[in-house]
Formats: sequence, structure tokens, C-alpha cells
Amino acid sequence: MSSPLHVIITGATGMVGEGVLHTCLEHPQVASVLIINRKSLGLSHPKLTEVLHADFYDLSAIENQLKGYNACFFCLGVSSVGMKEADYFKVTYTLTMHVAEMLARLNPDMVFCYVSGQGTDSTEKGRSMWARVKGKTENDLQKLPFSRVYAYRPGFIKPITGLSKTHSFYKYVNWLYPLGRVLYPNGFNTLREVSLSMIYVAGHPYSERILNGKEIAATAKEA
Repeated sequence: MSSPLHVIITGATGMVGEGVLHTCLEHPQVASVLIINRKSLGLSHPKLTEVLHADFYDLSAIENQLKGYNACFFCLGVSSVGMKEADYFKVTYTLTMHVAEMLARLNPDMVFCYVSGQGTDSTEKGRSMWARVKGKTENDLQKLPFSRVYAYRPGFIKPITGLSKTHSFYKYVNWLYPLGRVLYPNGFNTLREVSLSMIYVAGHPYSERILNGKEIAATAKEA
């Protein structure tokens, strides 16, 4: 059993972040969880601390509350649909790097897990705007003085049943999951697999720093 995890989670008001939080709270390796939200999640748990903060581009007011953690599961993000590149870049790259740079300074032994997306462009030169921006974010996160940085590139994510932040359209497309998992296992994961994989790599050094569907599923089995 590796050392207890003390985890910061961003994006807990979204589907992925909520699922990661749910899994962390029930997992024995996770000793404590800090979530940073603009509005309260309304959840109480012995492991959980919630910090309310409106401006993710300026965390100076809560800096002291971010010390003493050894993992960050960064699940905060937006869809690029309908967004101009400058706006998407600010939310996806600038915000992420601001949070990460502060956490790296405060917690140099931290493992940082970043939820990216399948199709991310590591060359930063492709035609897809969102893929270039995600690729630059992944690349620059790897340059920060964390213990380790992992980029998660899931495709289709099957939600955890019973949670409240699941997008409504999933009830119409979840039937695709069993078939997709068989035909294209690298592109289909459950949200629980994503969550368990993060817990595993945070406590056990893993050789691959970019995790696609197959790596997510394999590491989840070890958690």
C-alpha cells in the first residue's frame, strides 16, 4: 500500500470531476480531498474540504489552503464548440497553467493528473483548434516541477450511475458503450475507470505520461 493521498480536485461541479470526487471519497487510499469551486457543491463528508473561490486566474487569497497536498486531479474544462480560439485558450491553457504553477510551487512532491481528451495534438500544429490548445497545455504542464504529470485522453466516458452532474444526452447514447468497448477499446472508458486510474498513478509511478483508453483501463484495475 502506498502512502495516503491528499488530493485537490478541480471541476467537481462537472460530470468528470463529480465522478472523480465520488470515487476518491470512497477509496481507502485517499485520506483527504480539497475541492475548489465557484459555488458550493452542497456535499458533506469526513474526508472533504470545500474552498469557495470565484477567480481561478488569481488564487492568492486561498494560497495557504492549497499547501500540504500530494496529488491534483484537474477535471476543469469547457467544450470548444462555438468558442473563438482566444477565449478557449484563456479558459483551457491560461487558467490551467496558472493553477498548476501555483500548486507546483507550493507542493513540489505533487502528482498532477490533467484531463485532456482523445485526439489531442502534441505537435501543437494541427488543424484542430482545441487539439492544438490541449496539446500545448499538456506539453507545458510536463515542464513544471511536479513529481510527475499525467495527461488523460479518454474518448467516450460512461458516467457513474446515480450522480447528479451527468449530461442528459448520455441516457440516449449509453447503449453504444458495450459495442464501442469491444470494437474500439482505446476509445471507451467508464468514469470509474478514469477515477481509479488517477488514484493508482498518483500513488504508483507509471511509465506512460499520456494515458489513452487502454492505459486508463489497465491502471484502473490496479487501484
